Amino acid sequence: MSDPSKRQILVVDDEPSIREILARVLTSAGYDVVTAEDGFSALLQLRRSLPHVIISDLNMPQMSGFEFLSVIRRRFPQISVIAMSGAYQASDDVPDGVIADAFYPKGGDHPQTLLSVVADLLGTSAAQAIAHRKQSAPVWIPRNGKDSNGVPYIVVTCTECLRSFPLNVAEEASAEVLETPCLFCPSKVRYIIDFSLSVASPPKAVGKTASVGGTEPAV
Repeated sequence: MSDPSKRQILVVDDEPSIREILARVLTSAGYDVVTAEDGFSALLQLRRSLPHVIISDLNMPQMSGFEFLSVIRRRFPQISVIAMSGAYQASDDVPDGVIADAFYPKGGDHPQTLLSVVADLLGTSAAQAIAHRKQSAPVWIPRNGKDSNGVPYIVVTCTECLRSFPLNVAEEASAEVLETPCLFCPSKVRYIIDFSLSVASPPKAVGKTASVGGTEPAV
């Protein structure tokens, strides 16, 4: 059972070693930690309780972290989110197309860096929730293939009227947030076309475990 006197952190990663290390670091700092192995499992966790912060990997099976974070921003704008990946160079900036409040690169950094990011988000969570609600979160949309004329297309679902309509797109994958008017109501739909396959994580080292700090190599 979760201790209501503590701030709860949800850690989402398909690597058991990453979940274990993060849970140990965060628990030692006094946080109440729950874990999930992918986006779908994390959404089930959210039906039981809402954490104060979510730390999510980006490359995961079933539901990628990119898509999961898009769902979180739309359904739970009050929750602060940290995206985590080894596919980007170490930086304090959130990568383009990643719908998160902060970014933590796997490997190379001391765990204290992650604890500082968590503390900063908790201190500004109210302001972040207000900012999240001011603008609708972009919908994460998979590519649907090509139509009878060989033109790539996607199916967009309006977040207001919930009606769906096809939209032709370019071939190139892009992390850009796009916008299109709904065909059925006055709303505009903001969306990102799935570009996760173009984001490759470094190959895993055989026989080594993952890390959030500098003592063990990351995946």
